[in-house]
Amino acid sequence: MSAWRGRAARWAIALVWFYEGFWCKIWPGRADQRAIVGDVPLLPGWAVTAVLAGIGLAEVAIGVWVLSGRRARAAALLQSVLVVAFNFGGLLFSPGRIEEPGRLVTQDLAFLALIWMVTWTAAE
Repeated sequence: MSAWRGRAARWAIALVWFYEGFWCKIWPGRADQRAIVGDVPLLPGWAVTAVLAGIGLAEVAIGVWVLSGRRARAAALLQSVLVVAFNFGGLLFSPGRIEEPGRLVTQDLAFLALIWMVTWTAAE
């Protein structure tokens, strides 16, 4: 993969994390994301905002990590674990809040394929 294509692909991945982390969870935040986190068992209602903000900040940090290009395999592994965990948790605890589960899984499979394609073609 040429250098500019690799950078463009890293930016595409990072933008997904920035959107999901900052826009969907921090500012302005999406009601469906808040509701899904609120459905997590044993999570008190007063903690939802803090947990959502923490997840959002972590997602933004992952985007920054991806842009850095450092330790690409470790970044890809963490991203894979988080995407699977977030999907599994959402589908397990809030199945009625996810409008099209098949679309969610399909989009995330494509996202994971891009993450690993970038990783396999990056120099460590």
